[in-house]
Amino acid sequence: MFYSLVAALMLSTAFSSCSKDDDKTVPDPPKTVYHYDLTVVAGNHGGMSKDKSHITLSVASLSDATQTISFEGKGSEITNYTMESITDGKYYYQVPVSSDRFSKLQFKDNKMTVVQEQKFQENTYKARNYTHAWTGDNTLVIMSTDGDHKNVMWTKLNTTNMTITGEGTLSVKVAEGYNVLTTSGVLAYRKSDNKLFYFYYNKKETSGSSKTSNEPFFRIAVLNPQTMAVEQEIVNKEAAQMTGSAYGELLQQTVFFDEADNLYLSAFSSVNKKNIGKLLRIKKGTFDFEEGYNAFPEAKGKLLTIQYLGNGKVLAYSGDNAIGSSIGDVAYYYSIIDVNSKSSTRLAYNGVEIPYSSGSFSQRSVFNANEKKAYFGVNTADEQCIYIYDAATGNVTKGVSIAAGYYFDQIRLFED
Repeated sequence: MFYSLVAALMLSTAFSSCSKDDDKTVPDPPKTVYHYDLTVVAGNHGGMSKDKSHITLSVASLSDATQTISFEGKGSEITNYTMESITDGKYYYQVPVSSDRFSKLQFKDNKMTVVQEQKFQENTYKARNYTHAWTGDNTLVIMSTDGDHKNVMWTKLNTTNMTITGEGTLSVKVAEGYNVLTTSGVLAYRKSDNKLFYFYYNKKETSGSSKTSNEPFFRIAVLNPQTMAVEQEIVNKEAAQMTGSAYGELLQQTVFFDEADNLYLSAFSSVNKKNIGKLLRIKKGTFDFEEGYNAFPEAKGKLLTIQYLGNGKVLAYSGDNAIGSSIGDVAYYYSIIDVNSKSSTRLAYNGVEIPYSSGSFSQRSVFNANEKKAYFGVNTADEQCIYIYDAATGNVTKGVSIAAGYYFDQIRLFED
């Protein structure tokens, strides 16, 4: 009888517990909140902002087509730090104007705030002139040539506490018949086989020369990210230069990986003395570019920025040499590239192609993967505004405008 009562009590408790658990509502995980940092230059284009003061302003949304954003008395003029930055999560990472340390920064309450800084140790870097890749959530690799552009330096940072966890020099040397290496090159990390790809080239002129005489095709150094040993060195046959070789990806995104971990790189070659862009591919498991592959054969000028939107679609910003190639020329346009069909479609709004924009340097677009929307800015002959591309539907809508007198240079996306 006792055991029957105990069994009944346990069964009753079990049913009671299940019922109580079933009544509980499991809360949804907190949604990530984002904001956008807009950077402009007053009165002229910023380009590489070495000699321009730029103004940055945080905004919660870019979607309201009735809103005009004015920078008068708003935001912050950035002076001690540069527009050329690495961004991730909530933070900017960069070598500041002083060129003596690594900085972890946050633009908060419209002011640039120092989170943590790390003085250089063995290797020293210049502001604006380096490339980078993330090899883990908190491991950032910085690379650049040295002051004489003869050797390639590397430094690893733990970005949680900004400590230097390793530094050294690659075994890469200037090739016979050349004098220097390109300033920064472009670095990318392939997760599927744990390899770093460093894209660079040799030049004949001495450092500081105004004349350029590069080797005809750039090179690929395949690196072990743990030891930084060069495992392979390949001279590619598909293009002459990478986009953004002087400043890595600090201003413009020029490399990405798709869902299959294929690597894509923006590059260019000279055709009739004009630079024509290409979108090249290194397939997963291989180390050289796929022979004959160019996802952007319709290029009219340099391919300046690329952003992967998923499902084989890329938002591209490129130039039209028939109209101009200087930073102030209204000669640049946005397209969607399909990497599978190797074709592109110029973006249009309300059935009309979006007008040509001025401004060749800097990342004027950002992709919010949470919304599956890309925001891209144009400086047309008549207005400065943001357009929005919905990657799910292909529709283009208009967003906020920028007040007259300011030249739009950059959008960055951050977590709050």
